[in-house]
Amino acid sequence: MAAYIERIKERARADVKTIVMPETNDKRTLIAASHVIEEGIANIILVGNAEKIMDGAGWLEVDLSKATIIDPLKTDKLDGYVELLYETRKSKGMTMEKAREMLLDDPLVFGVMMVKANDADGMVAGACHATADVLRPSLQILKTAPGVKLVSGFFILDIPNCEYGYNGTFLMADCGLNQDPTSEELAHIAYSSSKSFKNLVGGKPIIAMLSHSTMGSAKHALVDKVRNAVELAHEYYPNLVVDGELQTDAAIVPTVAKNKAPDSDVAGKANVLIFPNLDAGNIGYKLVERLCKAEAYGPMLQGIAKPVNDLSRGCSWEDIVGVVALTAVQAQLV
Repeated sequence: MAAYIERIKERARADVKTIVMPETNDKRTLIAASHVIEEGIANIILVGNAEKIMDGAGWLEVDLSKATIIDPLKTDKLDGYVELLYETRKSKGMTMEKAREMLLDDPLVFGVMMVKANDADGMVAGACHATADVLRPSLQILKTAPGVKLVSGFFILDIPNCEYGYNGTFLMADCGLNQDPTSEELAHIAYSSSKSFKNLVGGKPIIAMLSHSTMGSAKHALVDKVRNAVELAHEYYPNLVVDGELQTDAAIVPTVAKNKAPDSDVAGKANVLIFPNLDAGNIGYKLVERLCKAEAYGPMLQGIAKPVNDLSRGCSWEDIVGVVALTAVQAQLV
């Protein structure tokens, strides 16, 4: 396991938080939950039928005896959650009957309500649900954090034997949520990503706005979008260390940076990479993950009032353990 995630696990163990994992029909979730408990990373709440969950644990030969299992059909907390969901969403047409139906039918909604009610500190899901299914109840119920303009998604990639980034660690955004962000939205993504990098990696964020062009080497509306994003980032967040537009090699390789962007304080040093759109971000992180055998954690979500994190449906149980650890650390900082 990469050294980066071991450091995150140590931080999680120092102030243990409670994470709800609602996708208990997925064997990766059950295996991950057992390892999280065994390693002391977090307290785990599993949502679903206790008999089925424990049968699954037996079949998988994992120990879930120390997990808390909450069955929406049987818990005495259901009525309180129904009332809270109704109060939160009544201005949008929510009724008590609809609230009860949603909580009983959708374990993701139930998990988010546990976070809303402070019965859990965060939620991890997405192993068998699309990002939209995870994000929708999170935004509707938890809403955005104060001062946040845009919720976005990022990955942390820890690359073995890599001389670039922050000891081989990069934050890449947005790789999972916003399909074609505007210049203004890219500026906000850069700011949120800088905070996530400081909180979860610990180094100084050095942010490159990526493009197929470096400092005017190409002329196109797509290049203009990124260049404008840099200007807005400087205007909105004057303390950010951000530059662009930069091609990836100019952003991370010092020798290339000297030739392509010699006057940039970011070129050749970047550890936070902001992609111009979701196509580039999703393709980019997956290439790095698969070809470089990198540990990839995410898509993490930034900008929600309380920690909820998505998973790639192609994730392994080891990936889930890592995201739970990161979610626990995020919860320490709320």
